[in-house]
Amino acid sequence: MTDPYATPGLTPGHLGAPVTEPEGLPPGEPYGYRPPDPRRRRTAAACCLSVLALLAVAGVVVVAGLLLWPKGQPKAADYVGNGTGAVTVSVPKGASLTQIGKSLVKADVVASVEAFTDVAANSPAGTRIQPGTYALKRKMSAAAALGVLLDPANANALTIPEGWRATRVYAAIDQRLKLLPGTTQKTAQQQLGNLELPQFTNGRIEGFLFPATYPVTDGTTATDLLKQMVEQSLRVYQEENVEAAATVNRQSPYQLVTVASLLEGEADNPEDMAKVARVIYNRLAKNMPLQLDSTINYALGRSTITTTGADTRLESPFNTYLHAGLPPTPIANPGQDALRAAAHPADGDWLYFVTVKPGDTRFTDSLDQQQKNVAEFNANQAGRGSSPSAAAH
Repeated sequence: MTDPYATPGLTPGHLGAPVTEPEGLPPGEPYGYRPPDPRRRRTAAACCLSVLALLAVAGVVVVAGLLLWPKGQPKAADYVGNGTGAVTVSVPKGASLTQIGKSLVKADVVASVEAFTDVAANSPAGTRIQPGTYALKRKMSAAAALGVLLDPANANALTIPEGWRATRVYAAIDQRLKLLPGTTQKTAQQQLGNLELPQFTNGRIEGFLFPATYPVTDGTTATDLLKQMVEQSLRVYQEENVEAAATVNRQSPYQLVTVASLLEGEADNPEDMAKVARVIYNRLAKNMPLQLDSTINYALGRSTITTTGADTRLESPFNTYLHAGLPPTPIANPGQDALRAAAHPADGDWLYFVTVKPGDTRFTDSLDQQQKNVAEFNANQAGRGSSPSAAAH
């Protein structure tokens, strides 16, 4: 049956295109058939082979990994127990755990670097080993060796207490480094230009050997320690803003350090230090002599709590009974409490003070009351068999 809507000479679906039978069409194949491209077959086959090859290689890798991978890493060699004998090991500043481990192995303290680093890595404080020279034993377990190294008391470092004079610091360095007596003092004199002291000190080191704990290793020299002490003093003086505090208290930075050194010799706690600082500033403002026993002790190279009448007549610029104002240099190396007290003195109008007995320092602006306090002090000293003091500060 003929389609009534068909256009003569056109086939359905090909509007405007004459019907043309393609040439070379295999017999019986439908219209639109295309013969397979042999190049496409080869490309597909190659892709399949490549994928199979990759899968095969991956399989070999997996099997080899399973066969060759160790069931567990072998445990690092380690000794058992606390060891025997004695040996010293030096830990330089900034040494890594591996470097420390190598030093321990070299001294036969631990069996392997790995054992030590493993134990240290698993310890919360394992990275807090301080530089110094440690007394250890041979053939210690890594854990036992680490326990010794983590205790700062075992570092055999040099500790300088607050208020020590430079001469005492020198002697301590000589002893710690096993040097001939006087060696460090000579070193300080020879190396003054290399210690980087502030210009306002005019090359005077007293007051700038900061009291603290310093590491000592096999290679530490007297110059090393002196430099560390000066550097630490400058760091702390910057923290306490010494220059600004000196201006507030109408002193130079060097004078403020001198005041702090006086506090070390006259008071034994921060509260009293702040009060003594106020007494010093009040006296300086009135141009009164300070009358401090500590300055005479410095001039005489001694330490005592009593001062005689003859002592007060000593011809020395450090005799603050004869000379008004501050002594020419600090008389000790002040710690941070003393510096802070000198920078921030207590409020008060006191002009006198005396430590009647340990823990009982009395402050007053009355000379009469001061004389009564001094009399009580002298009575206490007499009861102890000590000489009375002529001090009236």
